[in-house]
Amino acid sequence: MNTTYTAPRRLIKTPEEIEKMRVAGKLAAEILDMIKPYIKAGVNTLELDTICRNHIENVQQAIPACVGYGAAPGRPAFQHSICTSVNHVVCHGIPSESKVLKNGDILNIDVTVIKDGYHGDTNMMYIVGGETSILANRLCQVAQEAMYRGMATVKHGSYLGDIGHAIQQYVESERFSVVREYCGHGIGNVFHDEPQVLHYGQKGTGMRLEAGMTFTIEPMVNAGVWQTKLLGDKWTVVTKDHKLSAQYEHTILVTETGIEVLTARPEEDLSRFM
Repeated sequence: MNTTYTAPRRLIKTPEEIEKMRVAGKLAAEILDMIKPYIKAGVNTLELDTICRNHIENVQQAIPACVGYGAAPGRPAFQHSICTSVNHVVCHGIPSESKVLKNGDILNIDVTVIKDGYHGDTNMMYIVGGETSILANRLCQVAQEAMYRGMATVKHGSYLGDIGHAIQQYVESERFSVVREYCGHGIGNVFHDEPQVLHYGQKGTGMRLEAGMTFTIEPMVNAGVWQTKLLGDKWTVVTKDHKLSAQYEHTILVTETGIEVLTARPEEDLSRFM
C-alpha cells in the first residue's frame, strides 16, 4: 500500500506570501521575548495576556489570532491573545486572574500573530523564578530538542513521517512520551491548514514535502503517559496522569536544502539549520 502523497499546489507559497510570513513570524517571536521580564512569582496569567494583547494591537499594529477563534457547538470561542499552559497543562490553557504563578512552575506561552493577512505561530517554555526541579528542567530541554530534531529532517523531497519519527524516537529514548491527540499544522493566510504534522510516526510516509510549504512543528512532551484529558471549559488540555508537560513550537518554511525558521528568536542557536 502506498503511504506517501503529494502536497496540493495551494500549499506552496509564492515569494510574496513567504515575505508576509517572515514578517508575521518575526512579530510572533518578538512577543515571546517581550513578555519574559513579566513572568515571575505572584503574577497571574491574565496579566500576561493583557500585556501581550496590548503589544500586538498597539505596538505591532497586528491582530492576535486567538481572540474570538475556534467557536464550535458546545465550545465557546477563545477570548485571549495567548494560551498559558502551566505545569501539567499540555496546551490551550486559558489565561486567568486566579492562576497565579509560583517559583518553580513551568509555563508555556503560545502566541499567533496576524499581519497583513498572514499568520506567525510559536511557543516556548519559561521557568518561573529561573529554577525548577531536575525533572521539569530536563523535560523542557527534551521538548525543545525534540522540536529541533523534527525540524532537522525537513527539506525538499523529505516526508512528513520523517518529522514524527525523529521526534518520537528521541523523546521515548529519554523515557518521556509524545502527545498524539494534538499536532502541528500548515499555516499561511489560514491559521490551521493542511498538512497535519504528527509528532510520532514512520520515516518515508505521509506527504512529500516541497520547497515553499510552511507549517508548524510543536511537539508536546509528557513526563508520564501520552494520553490527555480535555477539561470542562472545552479548551484546556491536561495530562491524564497529572504529570508535567512541556512544548516548543516554530513556524518553518521548507527550502530546497532544508528550512528557514520564520519564528526564530535571538537567543536560539539555529546554526544546525543554516
